[in-house]
Amino acid sequence: MFDLLTVPFSFTFMQNALYAGLLTVVASSLIGTWVVMRGMAFMGDALAHGVLPGIAIAYIVGGNLLLGGALSAAVMIGGVTVASARTRLGDDTAIGLLFVGMLAAGVAIISRGGAYAGDLTTILFGEPIGVTAAHLRTLLVATVVTVAVTVALYRPFLVLSFSRAKAKTLGLQPGLAHLAMLALIAMVVISSFRTVGTMLVFAFIVAPPATAALVSRRVPVMMLVAMGIGAVCVVAGLLLSYHLGTATAATIAGLTVLVFFVVLAVREAVETLRGWRARRGDDVDGTDAPSGPSAAVPA
Repeated sequence: MFDLLTVPFSFTFMQNALYAGLLTVVASSLIGTWVVMRGMAFMGDALAHGVLPGIAIAYIVGGNLLLGGALSAAVMIGGVTVASARTRLGDDTAIGLLFVGMLAAGVAIISRGGAYAGDLTTILFGEPIGVTAAHLRTLLVATVVTVAVTVALYRPFLVLSFSRAKAKTLGLQPGLAHLAMLALIAMVVISSFRTVGTMLVFAFIVAPPATAALVSRRVPVMMLVAMGIGAVCVVAGLLLSYHLGTATAATIAGLTVLVFFVVLAVREAVETLRGWRARRGDDVDGTDAPSGPSAAVPA
């Protein structure tokens, strides 16, 4: 039984996949906490798809995938900003339009390449067991930058998560803080697409922090809980995919979503039980003891 847990990680490719997954969890949990708190899940999803055209072009021509993804993310962020500022369209409408457009462009570009299905699968869903030392170094740099920026801009990010007007009043430059947050999301997506792909990275950014939000409202605690949940899902997902032969990234991402609903169900059950006990206690306390002449004991 113990061998089922240890033998898979004796292989180098599984060790690299584990390290890559854990680094991705740290970075995505930090930025994902802000995404969940600000209700930016749609924007995060759009950015995860928005980097696809740049990565696809770089992939086909043999260029730098990170640079291609970064340029594509910049176009996505700039397009949303301009469309929201220069038209009457809301952010959601602008994001939705660019989301569909960038995804369609990415798929169309990849389809012009040779091995269409294989290339698309690699970019969209990643290949954790194919992670190299170079990929790990990239992930490590992205994780360190994410930690550093989160610490440096913690106060602006925190205030912005509750009130943009308050952040402006305090002189915290909410516009720049917002752009920095978008840049971090894009960086996490680009650096981790080799691990989980541009589509499944969204599950890493949203699911563990959303689960953490069910059990805590303190931002530092949410971040730590999200990391713990993500780490457990990475280890469990790697083991399951190894023994069952399932897609590694999809298995890990699916576990993060499953954990969310399990925690949600448990929390609802606990709250229901507490409510039932409270009502029962009120009923007992509200039962008055008999008093007055009718309660007198005959002599």
